[in-house]
Amino acid sequence: MKNRNIPSNNEIPSLGKLIKSTILAICIATIILVTVVLPAEYGVDPIGFGKILGLVRMGEIKVSLAQEAAIEKAAAVTAIPDFSDQQKTDVAQEKIVSEKGNDLNMDKFTVTLKPNEGKEIKLTMAKGSTVNYSWYTDGGKANFDSHADSEKLQIKYHNYEKGKLGKSAGIMVAAFDGNHGWFWRNRTTETMIVTLEVNGNYTEVLQF
Repeated sequence: MKNRNIPSNNEIPSLGKLIKSTILAICIATIILVTVVLPAEYGVDPIGFGKILGLVRMGEIKVSLAQEAAIEKAAAVTAIPDFSDQQKTDVAQEKIVSEKGNDLNMDKFTVTLKPNEGKEIKLTMAKGSTVNYSWYTDGGKANFDSHADSEKLQIKYHNYEKGKLGKSAGIMVAAFDGNHGWFWRNRTTETMIVTLEVNGNYTEVLQF
């Protein structure tokens, strides 16, 4: 019995056609990489086509968020230093401590952030204590991370909220005894001023 499914020589693509198809596929993939993937994923736009489609900004945001996540992850897994290392860290960060009473306190702070600069303000609070807060910039949005830590409880990082906003307000409830506050980073190209207003139950103010 003859096999009727065997293709003829005319149906089999020649070596030249295979090479041309391969080269065409590589060219198409390269065009997609340069015009879409690089701008949208990494903010790289070699020929300017990504800017026309609005993909460059998307890529820049992704890269910025990835950098922030890497910094936070590194801080979260860092081992808790011994007392001598903690002293060195405090000096390097130029920590400013303001003593407060046990009653309700009220404060207003301003921090100036140069492009790509980050600063932090934390309040020492007992578990269950509450603080009303409101912060805003003088223009543009700041990357922020509201979080807490406790040297006594060996908690290096506890997240409350993070994002990118021009202002925010609410009530912070201390999840445990420790330091609770906000970190801001200016990812714009202009100097930014962040103003923070707080009132509630806290005993110290720490500025980094």
